Amino acid sequence: MSADILPVASGRATWRWLRRELRARPGALVGTVLVGILAAGAAILPVYVLGALVDRIIDGSPSSVIAAIAAVLIAAALVGGAATGASNYLIARLGSVMLADLREAGMDRALDLPTTTVERVGRGDLLSRVSTDVATIAKGVNEVIPTMFSALMLTVLTLASMLGVDWRLAIAGAFSIPFYLWALRWYLPRSAPRYAEERRVIAERSQVLMESMLGAPTVHAYHAHTTHQHDIEDASARVRDISIGVFTFFTRFVGRVNGSEFIGLSVILVTGYWLVADGAVTVGQTTAAALLFHRLFNPISMLLFTADEAQSAGASLARLVGLVSIPAPPVAGGVGVQPRDTSLELNNLEFSYDEEHPVLRDVSLRLEPGQRVALVGSTGAGKSTVAGIAAGVLHPQRGGVRIGGVPLAEMSAEQRRRNVAIVSQDVHVFAGPLADDLRLATPDASDDEIANALHSVGAGEWVAALPDGVHTIVGEGGHQLTAAQAQQVALARLLLLDPAVAILDEATAEAGSLGARDLERAAAAVTADRTTLVVAHRLTQAATADRIVVMAHGSIT
Repeated sequence: MSADILPVASGRATWRWLRRELRARPGALVGTVLVGILAAGAAILPVYVLGALVDRIIDGSPSSVIAAIAAVLIAAALVGGAATGASNYLIARLGSVMLADLREAGMDRALDLPTTTVERVGRGDLLSRVSTDVATIAKGVNEVIPTMFSALMLTVLTLASMLGVDWRLAIAGAFSIPFYLWALRWYLPRSAPRYAEERRVIAERSQVLMESMLGAPTVHAYHAHTTHQHDIEDASARVRDISIGVFTFFTRFVGRVNGSEFIGLSVILVTGYWLVADGAVTVGQTTAAALLFHRLFNPISMLLFTADEAQSAGASLARLVGLVSIPAPPVAGGVGVQPRDTSLELNNLEFSYDEEHPVLRDVSLRLEPGQRVALVGSTGAGKSTVAGIAAGVLHPQRGGVRIGGVPLAEMSAEQRRRNVAIVSQDVHVFAGPLADDLRLATPDASDDEIANALHSVGAGEWVAALPDGVHTIVGEGGHQLTAAQAQQVALARLLLLDPAVAILDEATAEAGSLGARDLERAAAAVTADRTTLVVAHRLTQAATADRIVVMAHGSIT
C-alpha cells in the first residue's frame, strides 16, 4: 500500500466535532441525560434502602416498616428498568442520527475527492472508512456508549450516596481511586496508538483484498494465485497479531482494575468495623457503604472494560472526521455567467499526478462551437489527462479550462453538468433496472426519451430482446452487458444529458473489431453538431474529425 493515506483527525479535532454535533441537538441531549440520571438513581436507591432495612431489623421494627421498604424496592426496580431501557434507546437514537449525518458527509466528501488523490492513497483506505469504520462506530453507538453512559451516571450517583451515608466511609472507598488512576495512566497512553495501528492495518488489508478482487482476471491469466494469496495472508496476519496484542495488553489492565477493587472494599470493611465498634456509624450504614462500593464494581468495570471498544470506535471516528475535514473544492455560488457559446478552450495546462513528474507541459487548445477534434498520440502522451482536465475531473496545477469564455472552475455544479460530460473507456453499469441506469443522466427522462436515446446509439434491438426490456435488472447480480453494450448505455446517457461539450476518452476502445464500426457510428450520432474532444485510438475516429491534434510527451506537437 502507498505510504500516503487520507488524513486522520487529531483527538482535539474529533472532540470538537463531537461537541459541535451535540450542541446542535440540545433537546435530545438534555432529555437523554435526564432519563439517564433517573435510571441511575432508581438503580442506587435499593442499595441505599437495604442499609436502612438492616438497621430496622436490628432495632426490631414492626413488619409494616419492612413492607414499606419492600414496596420502595419494587417501585425502584420497575422505574429503573423502564428508565434504563428508555435511556439506552435515547442514547442509541442520538448517536445513530449523528453517525448517519457523518456517514452521509463522508460519502459526499469521498465522491468529491480528486481522482489523483484516490489513486495515490488507494481505494482500500477510503472504502474502509465508509464501511468498516462506520460499522465499528455503529457498534459503539448501539452497545458501548449506552453502557458507558449508564456506568458513568451510576458511578457519580453512587459516590454521592456514599457521602450521604457517612463521609468517613466515603473517604475509605476513595482510597482506591489512586489505584484506578494508576491503572488508567498505565493503560490509556499505550492503548490509543495500538488501536490506531489496528485500524490502519485493517485499511491495508482492505486495499490488498480489493486489488486481488478487481484484478482477478489478470491473476488468473498469469496464474499468480499463490502470490496474491500470500499477500492476503500476510495482511490478515498483521491484523491478527495486532488484535491479539491489543487483547493481551487489555487483560493486564483488567488485572490492575481488579486489584483496585479489592483494595477499596477491604479498606471500607476495616474502617466500617472500627467505626461500628466506636458507635460512630450503624451496621446498616456500613452495610450500605460496602454494598454501594461493591455496586461501583460493575459500572467502573463497564467503564474500564469497554474502554478498548471505545478506543476502537474513537480511532474509527477520527478517521471519518479526518475524511470529512478534507477541504472541499471551491464551489461557484449562484447561477454565474452563462457561456456565450459552446467553444472549449484549454489554456497553458500543466499537470502532474505526484507533483514531481510533469504529465502535461503548456498545453493550449481551442475547439470552436460544434467542432470535432481528435486527440492522438502514443500511450503515455497525456491524452487522457487532457480529457480529464477538460471534463473537470482533474484539476491542473497551472492553466485553466473555459467553455464559451466562462472558466470551468467558476461554474456551479449544475452548470458544469449542463455544459460538459465525459464518456471514458471504463464504463460502470450500476446494479438495477436499465432504465434507472440511464436516468442517472436525466432523472425525469420519460420512457419515450429513453427509447429514442437507445435507438440513436443502436441499442434498441438488443434492449428489446432482454427479458424485461428496458426494465431488466442489469449490473452486479443481474443481466451482464457486454463491453460494447455498456459503451452504448454510456453514450445513451450522454445523449439524454445533452451537454454543450462532449469528451470521449477512448469511448469505443472496448468494442472489439466486430463492433467497432457500429459503436463509432453511435458515437458520431451522439456528438453530431456538438463540440467534441475525442481521444482517438483508431484511424477511423481521427479521419472523421474536423481537426487532428497530435500529442507526445505531454505536449502538443
